[in-house]
Amino acid sequence: MKTAKIRNIGVVGAGNMGHQIALLAALSGFKTTCTDISEEALKKAESFADKYLPERVAKGKLTQEAAEQARRNISFTSSLEEAVKDADFVIEAATEKLDLKRKIFASLDKLAPPHAILATNSSFIVSSMVANATARPAKICNMHFFNPALVMRLVEVVKGPHTAPETADVTVELCKAMGKLPVLLKKEIYGFLVNRVLMALTNEALYLLDQGIADAEEIDLAITNALGHPMGPFRLMDLTGVDLTYHICMERYRETGNPADKPSPTVVEMYARGEWGQKKGKGFYQYQK
Repeated sequence: MKTAKIRNIGVVGAGNMGHQIALLAALSGFKTTCTDISEEALKKAESFADKYLPERVAKGKLTQEAAEQARRNISFTSSLEEAVKDADFVIEAATEKLDLKRKIFASLDKLAPPHAILATNSSFIVSSMVANATARPAKICNMHFFNPALVMRLVEVVKGPHTAPETADVTVELCKAMGKLPVLLKKEIYGFLVNRVLMALTNEALYLLDQGIADAEEIDLAITNALGHPMGPFRLMDLTGVDLTYHICMERYRETGNPADKPSPTVVEMYARGEWGQKKGKGFYQYQK
């Protein structure tokens, strides 16, 4: 399948990543349907689109015609079948839980057309862990966007041992059609490129915090001012979600059984208290809801 033949895109998940990926696809000229089991998440996603597009027009970043076309391109539904029945390409952006993703991919295999490529936006779970839940492993790969997906240019495309070369090539070209900068990983590795480096930095930052050596704000100040990072690890965790950090670590621990892969004690406590970052109004920092 050539990229030119991709007309319809289905996005599974309307959360922080999913709704922005869906709007990005719509802005790039694709008929896009975003689905989620949560009606509340769908309403928030639709409200975001209705607010974001006029704001871009007002700022001179988008023409009125392009904004109107993008809004016509995107729709929202709680029906997975409705979202993917005509899809040429599906991007799964659900919670980082392997059992959930396997169930989604098994359903997608039955509901999406046989020619459709099924990609996971997972930031850590390699696609070989979901590919065998389908009868089309050659059409499965990772397509990892970064948060916020409408802004961040890089997309990691990961080719598993099951992934057909054409699948990887089409996914790379689709990234380019969306205005993104793709990097192709020819082999699977846990955490891919960026998150392997980020994980090492974040784990060390959490260790320093857990040991009482410095607080989160001081560590962030050191990272941003000495290393030149635009955002410190704790501010970044608040943006992406402390709950996401918790789930990623727990999934890794379940896979390896290595106690070193367990989430930091601070992250465990914050997860239990519901202090998940910006979306909850409190994480390592305080926010106005």
